[in-house]
Amino acid sequence: MPWRGQHVATAMELLQDSIPMVSLAVAAAALYARASSSLLRPGLPRLVTLLPLFPFLAAAPLAFTSSAILRGISAFFLAWLFTFKLALLAVGGGPLDPALPVLPFFFTALLPVKLARPSKAKPVSLVSCAVKVAVIAAVVQLYHFNARLHLYARLALYGVHTYCFLDLLLPVIAAAAGALGMQAEPQFDRPYLASSLRDFWGRRWNLMVSAILRPSVYDPVRARSGSPAAAVLATFAVSGLMHEAMVYYLSLRWRSDGVMAAFFLLHGVCCVVEGWCARRWAARLWPAPPRAVATVLVGIFVMATSFWLFFPALLKDGVEEKLLEEWAAVAAFFEDAVGKISS
Repeated sequence: MPWRGQHVATAMELLQDSIPMVSLAVAAAALYARASSSLLRPGLPRLVTLLPLFPFLAAAPLAFTSSAILRGISAFFLAWLFTFKLALLAVGGGPLDPALPVLPFFFTALLPVKLARPSKAKPVSLVSCAVKVAVIAAVVQLYHFNARLHLYARLALYGVHTYCFLDLLLPVIAAAAGALGMQAEPQFDRPYLASSLRDFWGRRWNLMVSAILRPSVYDPVRARSGSPAAAVLATFAVSGLMHEAMVYYLSLRWRSDGVMAAFFLLHGVCCVVEGWCARRWAARLWPAPPRAVATVLVGIFVMATSFWLFFPALLKDGVEEKLLEEWAAVAAFFEDAVGKISS
């Protein structure tokens, strides 16, 4: 079919688009960060030597001019996580350590990986990965009927797709680290079982982000203010600003209306209120809801606020159409590859 050949060609373009150039450049940046940090003590001198890397990492994802997917992934890895890791490295904290061997340092710096002791590492479930691949394939096929779907049905598909994609991508990265002799901690822990918003954000959803925001934002703000509530709000505010930046990388248009930031500030406020209620439940002042009821309520709240604030911020300025086109190209590429192998 002509459309399939066009999508396969588009997918090949995405796979080749600046990947070697960006990979070499960021590897050189990581090598420079390791070498310079090993020569200087934490503090101002180390920070000064690392400062040139920050604008470079912010600009590197923009090299993927033809792919919103690659820009978004690389922005998450480099412009967000790597820059925060560098800031922590400058003060002698965080997951990066110049004493790490080169390969573990590269993996920790460039990818959403937190190296773990063997006792904390969990094997990647091939069954779980296969199920997520099947779900993503089914969702991509349903995108052909997007024009006929109700808005909420489309948003539900995007939510399922987002979770399955992230929960597939990050374990695959961890498996690659394991193949090279490194053990990585899991990045998701069944977020659909969260019994509270604090459980969802702090212990189940995208744990690499939590592991970075905790020492870089939460701990310093709590130490200075003495207020856990202020630290929680500051952490969610920073997360909201970084998600606003991720929206820019996807659309390449900076016309923010603050909706994405509002989503995270709302959840931050709700986490503070939830903690206040939990202290009263613990003191037996109020009856705590059963865990099953709490899990359902958390799921409904996350889904409703995502439909209201999170996904609309991602789907403006032509991003929705661009992402659907790219996912169709990826699906066509793999269908073509499977067809050639089977024949």
